[in-house]
This record gives sequence, structure tokens and C-alpha cells, in this order.
Amino acid sequence: MQDALRLLLLAATWAGYFALHSLLAGRGLKAEVARRWPRLARRYRLAYNVTALVTLVPVLALMAHTPGPWLWRWEGAWGWLADGLALGALAGFAWSARYYDLGEFAGLDRAGAEGPGGLRISPLHRHVRHPWYSLGLVLIWTRDMDAAWLVSALVITAYLVVGSRLEERRLVAEFGEAYRAYKRRVPGLVPLPGRALSRAEAWSLEQQARAAPPQGAAGPRNLA
Repeated sequence: MQDALRLLLLAATWAGYFALHSLLAGRGLKAEVARRWPRLARRYRLAYNVTALVTLVPVLALMAHTPGPWLWRWEGAWGWLADGLALGALAGFAWSARYYDLGEFAGLDRAGAEGPGGLRISPLHRHVRHPWYSLGLVLIWTRDMDAAWLVSALVITAYLVVGSRLEERRLVAEFGEAYRAYKRRVPGLVPLPGRALSRAEAWSLEQQARAAPPQGAAGPRNLA
């Protein structure tokens, strides 16, 4: 019974963390901060990232202090496959980072954090709309699982699915028909055969988004 309560507390803590994450990422709060404290708004992205890291610490600490037996472990050939997929995901993060404005992503670029930009479709984005979410899911589900890790993995997966949909509402509001066309062609989290853009098609959608008038408040241009 005590173990079950700990797991429920862990799930609730993760849910609270992601609720705070979504609130801080929302346009409404960012617009209010920009209205009341314009100077602070320049560092909003940096403050957001720092808050996300600091508030993650107690969640991870609770996860580490929720002991339980292994539910399953990847061993033998399965272990090699799981580790290989995890290493491939890490390599994917490192390789794809070159296509992101990391200064903007981290909030260190004050001038560009909320400034003009456009739709950018990197090579991985031509195959899946949220490659960093997809790579993160690979890392999560290729680890050995105890009860605490499984509960965490389930909550994180649910958040990434829901969060990607919420993020896309903002992207549709900003880029209009160009992003709708992108959604129709490219899957969200799991690459599928025949559902990818060529380099020329990606470039065409980028130009379409650039030519269209802005449809919403400007926001970070790095797609996740």
C-alpha cells in the first residue's frame, strides 16, 4: 500500500511539473510578462529554462527514492539492441543540434528570442514533426524498468503526446496553411514509410510560411 501511494505521488509530481511547464510556455503568460515588464520579457526564455531545470530536481529525487524491484531488464541481444537504440538517439540529438538556433533555444539570444523568424524544417523534421520528442521517447523506453521508472515513462510519454498537440496549435496559428500542409504530409512522433518530405518540398513549405503574413504573436522558431 505504501509503495502504491509513493507511485501515485510520483505520478502526481510529474503531472504538476508538466502543468507548470505548459503554463510557463503559454503565450498568455508570456504576453502578460511582456506587457508588464518588457525588459524581463527579453530573458523570459532563459528564465523559463532555468525554472524547468530547477523544478525538475525534486521530481528526479522523488523518483530515485521510490525503490522497487525490476519489472524487466534488457539483457543479452535485447540489451545490445536497447543500448544501440539509445546511443543512436543521443547521436540524433547531437547531429540535429546543428539545425537549431541553440542560443535562441536556451534563451541566451535576447535579440532573437521572440523576434522575427520563419518555419524551419530540418532533415529530421522532414520525417517526423517532433524529432526531439521521438528521440527522447527512445531513450526513455530503452532503459531497464522498475515501477518508478515505468510510472515516469508513462507520464512523460502522455505529456509529450499531448504537449506536441498543444504546441502545434500555436504553430498553426503562426504559420497557417504552410504548417497544416506540413502536418498532412509528415507524422508526429513515429516515422512512417512514404510519409516524408523531400528537401525541395521542405524548402517550398518554408517559403510558403515566409510569404504568408504573420497570424499570431511571434514565438520561438525551433521546432522540437
